[in-house]
Amino acid sequence: MLETKVQEAWRMLRIQSELVDGTDKLLKLGAAVTVFGGARFTVDSHFYLQAELLGRLLGEEGVPVITGGEPGIMEAANRGCFATPTVSVGLNIYLPFEQTPNPYQDIALEFRYFFVRKYLFVKHAVGFVIFPGGFGTLDEMFEALTLVQTRKVAAFPIILVGVEYWQGLIDWMRDRMLAEGCLTEAELNLIEVVEDANAAARIILRHIRKGKSALAAQSDKN
Repeated sequence: MLETKVQEAWRMLRIQSELVDGTDKLLKLGAAVTVFGGARFTVDSHFYLQAELLGRLLGEEGVPVITGGEPGIMEAANRGCFATPTVSVGLNIYLPFEQTPNPYQDIALEFRYFFVRKYLFVKHAVGFVIFPGGFGTLDEMFEALTLVQTRKVAAFPIILVGVEYWQGLIDWMRDRMLAEGCLTEAELNLIEVVEDANAAARIILRHIRKGKSALAAQSDKN
């Protein structure tokens, strides 16, 4: 019993340490865009090239990119941003497979706990861009949607890249979840589906400019 309590105490300290360290390292990051997607895409794949383009487009506008730090889509987005003066961030996690930190991270943090990592994905995000991927990608997408739906975070763009890849899921949500009353039309419309990186970047940058204008207007009133 005592041994179990000691183990749990150390676990809590590790969790606290990850949270404090991650928050401290990203304190000055400012508004960033979190990019998700599968780790299994190769460097010559269409979606890898699109994610790299997105990272570069955002970086050129001074918008930091945050990813899970892995290969595939995450590497591509980091790589695009890394080629600009803007900070490229990877929130890496210990896994028994696939997790090899990519080399395109100005800030590279490592985590044992998914929930701490996911908190930091959201904390600085002014938008989520989600490329094709597997269970992890879907998990991150639905968590973001739930947080916005329940107003636990301020609404921000949640963009899916790749119409053909995502359309079946969107159709199912409309035909089943919406039809059964499990979603409202407004909740379904939290998702924006676009074809490519250029369209995703336009939505994100428009959202950022709108936010800056609102802050400026509020400042003028005060």
